[in-house]
Amino acid sequence: MTIKKEQITFPKQLNLEQYFPCPIWYADAPEFVTKLNKASDKYIKQSQKNLKKTIDERNKKFGNKGDMGHVFHSTSLINNPDFKQLQNYVGATSSNLLIEMGFDLTNYKIFITEMWVQEFAKQGGGSHALHTHWNGHISGFYFLKASEKTSMPMFEDPRPGNVMNLLPEKDKTKITFASNQVHYPAKPGRLIFFPSYMPHQYIVDMGYEPFRFIHWNCQAIPKSVLNAK
Repeated sequence: MTIKKEQITFPKQLNLEQYFPCPIWYADAPEFVTKLNKASDKYIKQSQKNLKKTIDERNKKFGNKGDMGHVFHSTSLINNPDFKQLQNYVGATSSNLLIEMGFDLTNYKIFITEMWVQEFAKQGGGSHALHTHWNGHISGFYFLKASEKTSMPMFEDPRPGNVMNLLPEKDKTKITFASNQVHYPAKPGRLIFFPSYMPHQYIVDMGYEPFRFIHWNCQAIPKSVLNAK
């Protein structure tokens, strides 16, 4: 007697579920660029003045390279009323984004803990190395001077395990599950929000056109801590 082997057919289509996503949000609000550029001018000029001696000494020692490689960083913008409208928007939006992500903010209050403006050197060479903002929950940028010829932010996959098994990508022009980096082109008026744990950097600016942006960090602080003060 011959026993027929049972034919086993595995499913050809698998169901896909995506867990632990890494969100990045963006929108365009060019109507504030002119006002905030003007309001931030004095901060950049002060930073340039503060670094003048350092730049002059370097140029004297190594040859005149202008301001190449420098990043001009302001003091805090938080108490400047010219930036109040942006701060109100950033605070409310950051709260909504955390709730959208699934966090319960019932017993928390959102604060903008840091806000500053930066401008990269006119001679080029300005950049930022890869980093995170450990002291925040939501961070972001608002670009004041930028173009397709300037620097731009680059985000990296925050999952450490992904680096251990990194394989070559089939097509680097597309963002896929194999991607571990993503570039966001900058332009005046563009807003970008992202979780503060997201590693990010700014690629080297070539100095072809001015590059200036506002950066901020928002933190959810327990109300119990606020009431204790």
